[in-house]
Amino acid sequence: MADHLIIFDTTLRDGEQSPGASMTREEKLRIAKQLERLRVDVIEAGFPASSNGDFECVRAIAAAIRDSTVCGLARANQNDIERCGEAIRPAQSGRIHTFIASSPIHMQMKLRMSPDDVLAQAVRAIGWARAYTDNVEFSPEDAGRSEPDFLCRLLEAVIDAGATTVNIPDTVGYTMPWQFGALVGSLRERVPNADKAVWSVHCHNDLGLAVANSLAAVMSGARQVECTINGLGERAGNASLEEIVMAVRTRKDVFPCTTRIDTTQIVAASKLVSGITGFPVQPNKAIVGANAFAHESGIHQDGVLKHRETYEIMRAEDVGWNANKLSLGKLSGRNAFKTRLVELGIELAGDDALNAAFAKFKELADKKGQVFDEDLQALVSDESIAPEHEHYRLLTLKVVSETGEEPQARVAIAAGTAELSTDASGDGPVDAVFKGIGRLAQSDAKLLLYSVNAITTGTDAQGEVTVRLEREGRIVNGNGADTDIIVASAKAYLNALNKLRSRQERLNPQLAA
Repeated sequence: MADHLIIFDTTLRDGEQSPGASMTREEKLRIAKQLERLRVDVIEAGFPASSNGDFECVRAIAAAIRDSTVCGLARANQNDIERCGEAIRPAQSGRIHTFIASSPIHMQMKLRMSPDDVLAQAVRAIGWARAYTDNVEFSPEDAGRSEPDFLCRLLEAVIDAGATTVNIPDTVGYTMPWQFGALVGSLRERVPNADKAVWSVHCHNDLGLAVANSLAAVMSGARQVECTINGLGERAGNASLEEIVMAVRTRKDVFPCTTRIDTTQIVAASKLVSGITGFPVQPNKAIVGANAFAHESGIHQDGVLKHRETYEIMRAEDVGWNANKLSLGKLSGRNAFKTRLVELGIELAGDDALNAAFAKFKELADKKGQVFDEDLQALVSDESIAPEHEHYRLLTLKVVSETGEEPQARVAIAAGTAELSTDASGDGPVDAVFKGIGRLAQSDAKLLLYSVNAITTGTDAQGEVTVRLEREGRIVNGNGADTDIIVASAKAYLNALNKLRSRQERLNPQLAA
């Protein structure tokens, strides 16, 4: 019987540390519910001590999720752990994940602590955490550059203190697969009480080796992998959940373990995370890229047509491509609309919100005929700012663009109770619109990213626009969707301005902490 490989998803915590990837509470809840549908074992929901907002997000996710363990991160100090314990209290299954650095450079230069002090603090942290839950995970930060003898002492002590999972992070993505696999294997052999805890790994992708390192560790006995949807994460990102899961599933002849992941939910999770964070998936990304199952070469096409397995080692439908294509149209009723939202895990706050969303759905259906699941996700994302935080709203927009002439835009927005309008010109129609909105909002925000993606196929498809703005060190993403790409652009820009103004999104959680 194959071992169970625990999939620990940290998209909502480590993934959110990507500059610009911070999410609102509502967005985090949507992703958490999709991760639950994906059947992720553990959802690391956030870093509760980093901000009141993150505390509330973790607590809301803990209350909403029932089929996955909800985990919060805490440094090895009493305040962090108490905040984390309170945040996960509503969870049906909760975990505290505490960490302290263990490499010489981190202990000397960052912590200013001796190895003995670090070990004592780690043991105290486990005791504080166990006051809230028996499910406690410990990570020696920068384990990949730590001294093996000290790691053995440290891990033995925390397991004795009650840690049920010990995680070996390659925090800076420094190790090679054969080195990392050997490290995990050696630690499991040398730590006397190694059999009393689940061994986990958390690998970063600085050298493009996060997945390879994680899988090497699995072959050396690790039975939990920490990963993110689309490999999202700070710097070069984390190990990609979809690649880990499908490698283990596809190569059952190699890996002595299986996961409980519902792989047909992978593409849906990828698209949701990409849309909310504004980090597009490259077309040739394994598993979830648009070209992952496309064949251009005539030789490849001929082979696949004759027998799929000549060039495909997985089935596209097994990871969710073309799986959620139930379409709604302008004749679809409110009940069908509401039912499909529920099936997609989208919850609207009350009848007023449902009525408003249904009206927008009908308007969209009149424009494009068939409305697919991706359109519904975008429709909800387009309304992601709660009304009390929606200071700026688009009222009217007129754009004139002619070959050889400078594009012109007339923009009217609501700013609170005031209605403002202006004319602006720019290098293109979108530039003219953004300049007009910036003038009306008196915004000094810097535009870092403008990205456009078609939500579905066809010339009548909605365009989804992501705008990334920066002001005074805060980076936020705004999203907008419409069959008119200029309107979608205006919505996205205003969405980002509302987030900057409301402070719904926060600084990188490690900076905030």
